[in-house]
Amino acid sequence: MREMRLPPGHVPVKSGKVGILLMNLGTPDGTDYWSMRRYLKEFLSDRRVIETPRAIWWPLLNLIILQRRPQKKGRDYATIWNREKDESFLKTITRNQAEKLAEAMKAVSRDIVVDWAMRYGNPAIKPAVQRLLDQGCDRILAFSLYPQYAAATVATANDHLFRALMEMRWQPTIRIAPPYQDEPAYIDALATQIREHLASLDYEPEVILASFHGVPEKYVQAGDPYYCHCHKTWRLLREKLGMSEEKLVMTFQSRFGPDEWIKPYTDKTVEALAKKGVKSMAIIAPGFSADCLETLEELDGENRHIFEGNGGEKFTYIPCLNDSDLGMGVIRAVAERELKGWV
Repeated sequence: MREMRLPPGHVPVKSGKVGILLMNLGTPDGTDYWSMRRYLKEFLSDRRVIETPRAIWWPLLNLIILQRRPQKKGRDYATIWNREKDESFLKTITRNQAEKLAEAMKAVSRDIVVDWAMRYGNPAIKPAVQRLLDQGCDRILAFSLYPQYAAATVATANDHLFRALMEMRWQPTIRIAPPYQDEPAYIDALATQIREHLASLDYEPEVILASFHGVPEKYVQAGDPYYCHCHKTWRLLREKLGMSEEKLVMTFQSRFGPDEWIKPYTDKTVEALAKKGVKSMAIIAPGFSADCLETLEELDGENRHIFEGNGGEKFTYIPCLNDSDLGMGVIRAVAERELKGWV
């Protein structure tokens, strides 16, 4: 890092370092009503997430949804809460990812600084950018931890980053890491994760679901490339594993509201497979870089109950890549590629 030559009386300015800002979706600060309400209000007020006209959505959100949903989601979060650290596992894992990436980047350059933030909740994006600036980062790689692009994930994280930059007199140079739905290191890591998990079982699942987070159908029709990105990940993963479309099935989870979402739905598929006589299955969530409510509670909880309640017998959830060696290999591969020319 270098100190700039400045005229007398000028405030000290640090520069010469490169920052990496890992960004994930977000998490409530607690499972109580008010923590959940704050988080849900920020999340569901985002126009990237809910595109319904404000005149319709505002009364629905404030007079109905935020009166009822915080209690239910708080109970759901409580079932998968990291009680040792009193935080969600998404926060724990994302912190670990940042710390491990920082350690790995020392082999690339001592001038790389890594920080992390959440689009919703804490730690917030703006303070993270300021921390990087304070340490002399005049260039920052913004790395959203979503393998597939969607306006409701990658775009809104970038929007929030840009809002923070709008308030800064001296903006750092910004690079936006692209989605990595077809990154070879990512596909290889997913395939290895599946193989290793299946090898640990005493049975061979008849069907494996690759469950991605859903989005409303109208978002895709409006031009969002999310479905195509998910489909490409699924196709490449099938090819890597040598599995048919019937063996490794693509589905979409986490519907919300009355609109049609992209299909097939995960929960309906799980139910139909069990009723058809499938006795064993596995689920993996390739679109999540870290385990969270949607994987631990929804997939490994709700969908396990659906399967077993409709005649299924053996169910296994394959964890996300998280901060494992496989997962960190993916994050490092993308980061090193996108830092070329800077370090």
